[in-house]
Amino acid sequence: MDPKPSPSPQNSNQTPNKPIQRDFLNHLEVYLAKRDGVDKLLKISRYATKIILASSLLPETLILTKRLKSFESSVGLSRKAFRLGKFVQDVNALRDSPFDTKQEIILSIIAYGGEGLYYFVEQFVWLAKSGLIDSKHSKSLGKVSAWAEFVGYIGSISLKFRDVKKLSEEEACLESSIEVTVTRGVGCQEEEKRLWKLREKKLMKKLSIVQDFADGLMALADIRDGRGRFSGPLLMSCAGLFSALISTHKNWVSC
Repeated sequence: MDPKPSPSPQNSNQTPNKPIQRDFLNHLEVYLAKRDGVDKLLKISRYATKIILASSLLPETLILTKRLKSFESSVGLSRKAFRLGKFVQDVNALRDSPFDTKQEIILSIIAYGGEGLYYFVEQFVWLAKSGLIDSKHSKSLGKVSAWAEFVGYIGSISLKFRDVKKLSEEEACLESSIEVTVTRGVGCQEEEKRLWKLREKKLMKKLSIVQDFADGLMALADIRDGRGRFSGPLLMSCAGLFSALISTHKNWVSC
């Protein structure tokens, strides 16, 4: 939940709704108690390692290189365990969607249906890689998972662009209202607080779009088995780290 504004009085020239400074260790405890919090820290460590390996900074014969490869593989498998049951959140998100127009219905089904299928299949990918299911199914399951993820990102990006457009319209209306209020010489503290929150929400939505583009690029590379343009190991590793940092920031702010 976003931090509440300070109750101290403010005039219209002050920056509205400044977040209260929280104790770092308490905030960190709340963050690490979340499934996504730990998952994104693992994602950062994995893709930072992949960047080192893909950049050829270390010789292949070095013991450290072998250890980093083993670490990267282990973290990748660990992250899949964090996806157990995660498809339920997409089922609930689809149930709670407003469905105001036919376009929203279609995009919501694509976004949440695709992502939900991705998380559902990923459970079996984890079971195959951990040895409980015959590993011969791992490649076919991974392909289905990658396609579902990619389709989900197409829907998600489309929905978020619509959200950004709506937020921009609300922002323009609120700015006009504040200008009129200031011209009349009336205080507008509440409107400024709402504008500050609206701009923060819009920024987070834009960051989320950039994150989806990065993750979608990686899903496309998985579909093509790392072949073709924009599928190089270093580029994919940088995209993964960039996505992880954005997601970590969003989760940190929201908890």
